[in-house]
Amino acid sequence: MTVPCVRVPREDGEATRQRLAEADLVEQGHEIVHEDGSLYIPVRAPDAVPEEYTIVEHDAPRRETQTTPDDLVDFSASYERLGEVIIIDEDDPDRARALADALVDSDIPTKTVLNRASKIHGEQRVRDWEVLYGEETDALHREYGCEFALDLAAVYFSPRLATERHRVTEQVAAGEQVFDMFAGVGPFTIPMAQRGEHAVGVDINETAIEYLRANAERNGVAERVTGIHGDVRETTDEYAGWADRLVMNLPHSANEFVDTAAALAGEDCVIHYYDIQHEDDLFGPGERAIRDTAEPEYEVTVENRHTVRSYAPHEYNVVLDVRLTR
Repeated sequence: MTVPCVRVPREDGEATRQRLAEADLVEQGHEIVHEDGSLYIPVRAPDAVPEEYTIVEHDAPRRETQTTPDDLVDFSASYERLGEVIIIDEDDPDRARALADALVDSDIPTKTVLNRASKIHGEQRVRDWEVLYGEETDALHREYGCEFALDLAAVYFSPRLATERHRVTEQVAAGEQVFDMFAGVGPFTIPMAQRGEHAVGVDINETAIEYLRANAERNGVAERVTGIHGDVRETTDEYAGWADRLVMNLPHSANEFVDTAAALAGEDCVIHYYDIQHEDDLFGPGERAIRDTAEPEYEVTVENRHTVRSYAPHEYNVVLDVRLTR
């Protein structure tokens, strides 16, 4: 059967497979295929694959030694993995139950199956879950060489943003001071600390900051990470003018924090500003918010406009990479 595959020249195959595996994007239920000088690597989340790779539909045989959820249900099994915690999003209770049973009966290591029961809500940015299998909502997620412990019932985390986080992290240079204004459990903060000089992560969710500090220890960067609990607008006066790079990953509300970002920015600072906007004007509102605040004290240069993913009909999650030069 045909499945989504990344196609790369055979000589680049192993490096590509390793990179996709680090992001947990390799679809384990089908074989990797060598054909006509190319390698076809089955992937389980095509939308999350870095744009530099070519995705094609290709005939890949099933692994005979593994049973996948697709083998056990009569519909396409859609799910996300955070270690051994499996997340599904099914409104129909019968489909949800069938998919949970298929996941448990498959060869995928599964300790918990959670069904999304609400949108993200509240100041703590959490959602409600329906527990279909198991009891625990804590997970250990691996992403591009880092490990993140978290509790999905207590903190916000999206595995779908792995590729975007890696895109930003790769821009961090040695010696940089990085400030993550809405850090969660550290998926931006910690890999950026590995590449830079120091990273500060702030979050209003105290549990998230506890996890961030523990994850910094887990990944060997505790001495280069500072976790701060509180509203970033009220807890960071000592970091005025400090940041070489700022991450503003709070779509829907980032515009309310641009004043704080400008105060934190150093002489030359790159801001990664995340937004959710209608397709009629994806980048304009964010750019205007930054220019209205930062100019004329800073010269504002938009270095990149990037669509991260579809969010809702006619709406997209986007990012602006903006350089502020005093």
